[in-house]
Amino acid sequence: MQRVRIKKLFESPKEQEIFLCAWVRTNRAQAQFGFLSVNDGSIITNLQVVYDQKLENFEEISKFRTGVSVAVTGKVVLTPEAKQPLELHATKVEMLGDCPEDYPIQPKRHTREFLRDNAHLRPRTNLFNAVFRIRSVAAMAVHSYFQSNGYLYVHTPLITCADCEGSDQMFKITTLDFNNLPYDEDGKVDFSKDLFGKQAWITGSGQLQGETFAMAFGDIYTFGPTFRTENSNTQTHANEFWMIEPEMAFCDLEGLMDIEEEMLKYVIKYVIDNCPAEIDFCDQFVEKGLKTKLTDLLNAKFTRISHHDVVDILLKANQKWEFTPNYNDDIAKEHERYITEYFNGPVFITNWPKDIKAWYMKLNPDGKTVAAVDLVVPKAGELMGGSQREENLDVLLKKMDDLHIDKEGIDWYLDTRRYGGCVHSGFGMGFERLIMYLTGIENIRDVIPYPRTPKNCEY
Repeated sequence: MQRVRIKKLFESPKEQEIFLCAWVRTNRAQAQFGFLSVNDGSIITNLQVVYDQKLENFEEISKFRTGVSVAVTGKVVLTPEAKQPLELHATKVEMLGDCPEDYPIQPKRHTREFLRDNAHLRPRTNLFNAVFRIRSVAAMAVHSYFQSNGYLYVHTPLITCADCEGSDQMFKITTLDFNNLPYDEDGKVDFSKDLFGKQAWITGSGQLQGETFAMAFGDIYTFGPTFRTENSNTQTHANEFWMIEPEMAFCDLEGLMDIEEEMLKYVIKYVIDNCPAEIDFCDQFVEKGLKTKLTDLLNAKFTRISHHDVVDILLKANQKWEFTPNYNDDIAKEHERYITEYFNGPVFITNWPKDIKAWYMKLNPDGKTVAAVDLVVPKAGELMGGSQREENLDVLLKKMDDLHIDKEGIDWYLDTRRYGGCVHSGFGMGFERLIMYLTGIENIRDVIPYPRTPKNCEY
């Protein structure tokens, strides 16, 4: 008999003889019968298996502990009057793998700190069953949105010699022997002896390579792992995370915001439609009002306002700020929270001071700001960041000179401006930030299977 997934049983409840394999979550054994609550990972909901003393190994089954893997044959019985619409009456229960009494994931509520210390086992809990299923579905939603809109999926390199976000933020890689380093005549490490013949890093962004493909295919996106050396121990930073980075030719800042809004709403709706039980679980046990927050965003008006005008509002507000708003500075978390409450919804903050934004962003006619945009959303703050790219070669070269950016190392990138350049734009969204928003989880360590943060590189 072919193995059936528990999810299929709940999707189409009907009486039938079936065979399934699963793990025991709980076992309530009584004198003449007992109840196994089992889960096979296909759905967050457990299935109740009823077994009785007619089974020749009844006494053995009665002693099955939490975590044991089992193979069960039996008949599905519909129970519309009960909490669950069905249960399985077992005709055969076989142990596949035993589990000792010191199994860490017992049927009780564990702290998230404890579960981080047991990251290899935490997917077996209801919370992380929900979180990582939502993560999987959200990834599918990202691909579905871009593919259905004609974008090319580009695999940009993880090893790079191109400096996009600043080499001080990137992990350096080498094959040189640290105990016997070669030096040049100036006493510096001679990277010409290294594998690539020059210094290389693990990428902090696939944007530069993505732009070159946008100049050929029009609309492209990257979606993959990204690495930063930032020594930050906040709840929203990690040294390894996933980024979604689309680049669009013939697209200005206004068009960019249209795409950001459309994509975000598409992904959220896709997850709500495909993970109803997981969203319900997170709404009940993680963030009260999560479903309302998500559905409100689907129906929300996305305000568009300049950085200057945001600071105007903040300075006029009857608020005591920890960080005083400034026309030349970034927007603090407290400011993001206030401005989303002020407009009662998501806010696109545009036209940022050039000195606090990246060198490749489009310089505005005022010479003081760039055509950049950050999307801030209620209860979460910044979710996306993007810009119109500087397509004017002369302006871009001057900016690079002013900031001492090495032009020789990325001359290939400048060809995108030399040969048929055009107005183009792109944005980046940290995938984990999105999952935190979708689940209500507050710590990035709890939405990555095996988080890499300062002093933490286990597993």
